Amino acid sequence: MDHIGLMSTFCVAALVLCFGSEQCACGNPAKLLQLTAEGFKEHLQAGKTSLIYFGKYADPAIQTFIEQLETSAVALEDYGILVAMVNCSKENVADYCTEEEVTRKAYLFRGADVLRSFETDTIFDVNAIVSHMLFTVLFNEVRYIHTPAELVSVERVAKGKTDIVMGHIPALGLPEHRALMETAFVYGGKYQFVQTTGAPLLKHMGIADASSVQARLWFLHCASLSQSSEPCPHTLMRKPLSTINIHTFLQLMEAPVLMEADVDPDDVVVIYNYLNVPVLFLFAQTETLHMDRNTAETLAWRLRGEIGLVLIHRDSPRVKTPLRYNAAYRLSHEEVTYFTLKNVEEVVNLIRGQLFQEEKEEEEEEEEEHHWASLDVLDDEVAESVYRDRGVPLDMESVSELTADTFSVAVAQNSLTVVLFYVKWDAVSMAFLQSYVEVADVLEGMSDITLASLDCGEWTCMCHEQNVSSFPSVLLFHLGEDARYYRGMMGTESLYKFILLGGVVKRRSVTGGRSQGRSHLSIPLSLFSSDEVLSFLEGDLYNRHSSLSPIRVLGLFTPGDPDVGIFEEAAKYLRGEMILGLFEHKEAERWAQERSVTLPALLVSHGPGVQRKAHSLFLSTLQEMISHIRRAALDTFPELTVENLPWYLELRKPLLIMFVGGEESPETLQSLEEMKKTERMGQLDSALPCWIHLGRTPAGRAVLETYLSYVPPLPALVLSQLSSGGKVYHFPTERPLLSENIIHWLQQIGNNQEQATGVIPDKAWRPPAPFYDFLAIMDEEAPGYAAQQHLKAKPVDKKEEEDEETQHAGRETAFKSRTAPHHTEL
Repeated sequence: MDHIGLMSTFCVAALVLCFGSEQCACGNPAKLLQLTAEGFKEHLQAGKTSLIYFGKYADPAIQTFIEQLETSAVALEDYGILVAMVNCSKENVADYCTEEEVTRKAYLFRGADVLRSFETDTIFDVNAIVSHMLFTVLFNEVRYIHTPAELVSVERVAKGKTDIVMGHIPALGLPEHRALMETAFVYGGKYQFVQTTGAPLLKHMGIADASSVQARLWFLHCASLSQSSEPCPHTLMRKPLSTINIHTFLQLMEAPVLMEADVDPDDVVVIYNYLNVPVLFLFAQTETLHMDRNTAETLAWRLRGEIGLVLIHRDSPRVKTPLRYNAAYRLSHEEVTYFTLKNVEEVVNLIRGQLFQEEKEEEEEEEEEHHWASLDVLDDEVAESVYRDRGVPLDMESVSELTADTFSVAVAQNSLTVVLFYVKWDAVSMAFLQSYVEVADVLEGMSDITLASLDCGEWTCMCHEQNVSSFPSVLLFHLGEDARYYRGMMGTESLYKFILLGGVVKRRSVTGGRSQGRSHLSIPLSLFSSDEVLSFLEGDLYNRHSSLSPIRVLGLFTPGDPDVGIFEEAAKYLRGEMILGLFEHKEAERWAQERSVTLPALLVSHGPGVQRKAHSLFLSTLQEMISHIRRAALDTFPELTVENLPWYLELRKPLLIMFVGGEESPETLQSLEEMKKTERMGQLDSALPCWIHLGRTPAGRAVLETYLSYVPPLPALVLSQLSSGGKVYHFPTERPLLSENIIHWLQQIGNNQEQATGVIPDKAWRPPAPFYDFLAIMDEEAPGYAAQQHLKAKPVDKKEEEDEETQHAGRETAFKSRTAPHHTEL
């Protein structure tokens, strides 16, 4: 018990300071130690208490457990328990890295001795991990009992020596179990802790409903009793079992049952003020002091653990409370309320009624939080944000709401009509609708661009005619052209850029470096001199669009080249993604020769100061042209973001990713320079070198955790073979990140001399719920549906089948008629 006593003061202070904050750790948070086979032996020889898991990073089934294990490392550090893992994909530790044991068990060591092994199903989250580890460490100090006889035996030993704290936990590993074990670790030197999960003890402690699953805690007052045959008096903690509630409850048990003061209740400062518990004040006079004190003590014992009670001596000259009041109370963070007490039962009912109201409000808050947690099964943060904003009216004034009657007219009268197709019951649709309205507000002043919306729940027929099968969908209708799908991110900025970059179709010339006509970009922008080409590539021409897209792609063609028409069609298809120019001129030959390519060709600029790339075109179809332009516009060493990742994945090449932290440290800059050097050496033809900045793209951390099941020190280099088996390789952290080392490492991977440290699961990502089959729903709701299903199980002749098809067609016709112009609801 000595180690507990030494840490008691520190831990109590730490626990109090931690509450109300998400994390509490001294210095840097603990990390999940990564041990080699040799490091494992050295770790055991150090004699420390440690939880060690032996697993394989290549197994995706352990990912969630690893995350919980890493989180628990921070919590267990405060209790002197280290958390570590041995990667059995690389290391071989006898008796622990065997196939039947790997991914199923973790071991708690004290030095070289195994205190206990745990199935991973038992330590399923951070609460279960912490509670089980502390329960094992405190096994000889926390008594585990099942029956009233065992409790009587514990009381007999404790009487006259120490008080008892007994907790009833419905199941081990719950948050309440963790709270009890953490308290036992801190207060174990002061009290005897007892734990039970059995129903018989509930009846023994006066709980009528023994089947209750609620966790409870009692304080048994044994220290003040002699060796009598009477059971120890006990006080029930009425608040939920949390570490802060238990701490407050124990402080109340240590405080005097009754305190006295000679000032008004407003001026009383006692320990109850700091514990944020209700305080009851009773007034006493000299002539009735003895009787008043007895009444106060009786009441204090009845309400012990719930309130603090203070007896005010009215005869003191500092007490100014009017004589008509003989009692008062103060709830947490509230002013004193005065009243006249008639009997003890009245004040008990009053106080407990107020407490019940507070507890009810807390329970409602917990239920609300639980409700938010249940939204995870719908569509994570999207569904939650939509639900939170459900009462906030959305100003749709800048968005035209279309119907089957107005749709065709609206599309035909504007140069560009952007239409959002959505359904009101879809969380993503409603979340994106807010972003869509924001874009409409910004573009409201542009007369030739109209943003509109169409509710597919109301006008199903129109959505069917436009081949809209997923929601939300955005289509761009350019006057006189086929509709185009918006394929970008469902966010305000992405859609805004897409619309401005692909505003109008009409080709316009530029003379003297200045465009004539409207301010939107023509598709493509025709250039007529080398000066205009240079201005276009440098970003001077249409400079205001540089912030929308720094990428400029120029098509170089000889006059009369038949591929010019294909390039123009491709440019129309790619409008909104990049700025495209066309130089159909005799001087194009000189531009191509200077860059060692033949016409027709593409010249790509990624902005001022960046080396331009030139590519010859050997194409014949529109799709080939579109694909080649997109590939040419890709960077050779890109920074991956959520927006551009899909374009690089289409290359179907392994990704050699450098993950860097949020800060621009010298180590980060040096590692990126080494990657650029490796790329310039031409040794990475088989993989795409790229990098992710976790400060600008926080989602990269989740990617890294998915790859390796943990986050290694940064910068970290990873090879992800997404298109060929899903294997992941991690560049050894002990090797310097130098270009020659990177090339040698890649060669070893190619020669099968390196082991994969992870595998990306090969599974389809599906929507949270299937799309509604309205006709099937209508069938099921129709009268006689069950009988029809029964008949379908029997043989039917051809005539019956034809009748059934006719009925279904009739229902379909009726359904379409209901979704026609006058339809209001499904």
